[in-house]
Amino acid sequence: MHIHILGICGTFMGGIAALAREAGHRVTGCDTNVYPPMSTQLERLGIDLIEGYDPSQIALAPDVFVVGNAVSRGNPLLEEILDRGLPYVSGPQWLAEYVLAGRWVLAVAGTHGKTTTTSMLAWMLEDAGLKPGFLIGGVAQNFGVSARLGDAPFFVIEADEYDTAFCDKRSKFVHYRPRTAVLNNLEFDHADIFPDLAAIETQFHHLVRTMPRSGRIVANGGEDALRRVLGRGAWSELEWFNCADGWQVVSSGGMSSMHGPAGERFAGRLSMPGRHNANNALAAMLAARHAGVRPEQALASLESFAGIRRRLERVGEEAGVTVYDDFAHHPTAIAETISALRSVVGSQRIVAVIEPRSNTMKLGVMKARLPAALAGADACYCLGGAALGWDAAEALAPLGEKAHVAVSVDALVADLLADLRAGDQVLVMSNGSFGGVHHRLLECLRPEV
Repeated sequence: MHIHILGICGTFMGGIAALAREAGHRVTGCDTNVYPPMSTQLERLGIDLIEGYDPSQIALAPDVFVVGNAVSRGNPLLEEILDRGLPYVSGPQWLAEYVLAGRWVLAVAGTHGKTTTTSMLAWMLEDAGLKPGFLIGGVAQNFGVSARLGDAPFFVIEADEYDTAFCDKRSKFVHYRPRTAVLNNLEFDHADIFPDLAAIETQFHHLVRTMPRSGRIVANGGEDALRRVLGRGAWSELEWFNCADGWQVVSSGGMSSMHGPAGERFAGRLSMPGRHNANNALAAMLAARHAGVRPEQALASLESFAGIRRRLERVGEEAGVTVYDDFAHHPTAIAETISALRSVVGSQRIVAVIEPRSNTMKLGVMKARLPAALAGADACYCLGGAALGWDAAEALAPLGEKAHVAVSVDALVADLLADLRAGDQVLVMSNGSFGGVHHRLLECLRPEV
């Protein structure tokens, strides 16, 4: 089969491209942002890439066009496909029909921690010799890739609640039909497509309704929103965690002890810091157990878990200043990430550097929560400017002298360099490239030879 992917350079669609190529299909694709590293990865797989969406790509005559959710009506190639009545599907639908069909799908859903928990779960199965397939919204260091077919039956997938495509406004994850599902947490996000939290809860309930009686839901009982979702009906086995009536985790001195409601006890040493990562590990362990991995073995595998790129990733150190990169862009994730770093660096000064880049952040929906989210840092630098759509200085005013706002990346770097000193821990948080702030800082801090 020849598939032509519209929007191929996104993390999800790029993963589909890799899976399709591995399965022996001919894959081509197009996007408006064809540049490294995704372009390099795809070209290495033998996938031809085209810059832009010119209607002339119809001449490629693929068996089907696979349309990413970044492609909307008005796109010239999409309009040509529709005018000619050519076959097309969404990315999640193609994945469900050609990769997930007949497999034991383990899906990880939630507002936060999806990439980390999915990576942990995939590694637990891999370390147990089960050779799972996976599709992750990031690069797990143990695998070095974000997607692979693996050996049947198991397939681990990061289950995103974002919409499927221009023609299908259901969440992506309703296509996956998991046998095992982790519902990690649930908060309001994606304000560009959801009007409120209740709308997202409905999508999560749609996911629950697709699961078989023999399936298992591993759900965070500490989340009222998930309690409401499952209160609307659940037909699969249900296992709670992070609550008094379910599994709990107690961490101390680098060790984490998992306590079950029936008196079960399992302990392991986690390689990633933070309370949120301990809960991620607990959820992954419970999901892996449903697939037949003993809890002791699952937790032992986490000692060799190498983490994920852009999740509190140490980029480098120069002049005594350490720089980290993290994907956090929601207030809850920002607060948790700062707390996790604090648990590692103690009283050393944490300098938080944020780019409010997500659609939700740009809309200003979360701006009132930012001061509290950043309170654990000793200083905060934020990229503001007219493109943001709201006044970052005004929003961060409750932080007083700790807060600094710059209108350009150049100005931000200059302000940081004037303030940084040996021992500082610089935590850069954005869901984009942030103008290469991390490496620019390290380069400027590097002593001249």
